[in-house]
Amino acid sequence: MGLISEVLLLPLAPVRGSAWAIRQVVQEAERIYYDPATVRAELSRLEEQLGAGEITEEEFDRLEDDLLDRLEIASRGSAGTGNGTTP
Repeated sequence: MGLISEVLLLPLAPVRGSAWAIRQVVQEAERIYYDPATVRAELSRLEEQLGAGEITEEEFDRLEDDLLDRLEIASRGSAGTGNGTTP
């Protein structure tokens, strides 16, 4: 029965392959988005923008809160995984 089901499902192979590729891209994007080093670099850039007068205090506070939330999520996510990342 395995061979018959594979033959019948063969037209769906490109869809299954595309779904797998999309999942991989999303996982990598999330890994980068929540990477503590990336978040810290963005915090540093944000402080530079504030110092240069490119953004207001209110904008800084709002964006900093978003970045700190991402950093907290990243540290909670890697706390029990043992993947070697440090928060």
